[in-house]
Amino acid sequence: ILRLMKRPGSAERVLERVKKWREQCPSLVIRSTFIVGFPGETEEEFEELLDFLREAQLDRVGAFAYSPVEGARANDLPDPVPEDIKQARLARFMEVQGEISAQRLQDRIGNEYQVVIDSVDSEGAVGRTYADAPEVDGLVHLNGVYDVKPGDRVWAEVIHANEHDVWAVLSEDQDD
Repeated sequence: ILRLMKRPGSAERVLERVKKWREQCPSLVIRSTFIVGFPGETEEEFEELLDFLREAQLDRVGAFAYSPVEGARANDLPDPVPEDIKQARLARFMEVQGEISAQRLQDRIGNEYQVVIDSVDSEGAVGRTYADAPEVDGLVHLNGVYDVKPGDRVWAEVIHANEHDVWAVLSEDQDD
């Protein structure tokens, strides 16, 4: 599929790179975006993509179903994937990534992170770590924390997680 998209790449080489990067920097956060249902994509190729996803264990992943774009060469490729199959594959893809994301966030429990405060509401402060892009990634919930304002940086220990967000408590030591 990557060849059809005119993109270089090999799953094996990418997996080797991810492994080396993580060995050099265990706190590295890796994100990527995927297309499912590109013209010509077979069920076998889609399963290979899921296998890659499981092995790579990427932290942040987005995906979308292929749709024709005016003027794109891909519009002329044979074997378009039917819309219902594209949507089913997208759902399966996101289910697998949801499980990976949940586990990666569970692995954060007990660790401390610097959190940038984005807002404070009736439940407490909400922010993000270095791993969380604004508006697209999960949040760090600091329930019951009100004496902070947007832009403040605090240290917090993660105590709970789901597949998108983590909950944390302020660390005792707030020195940078």
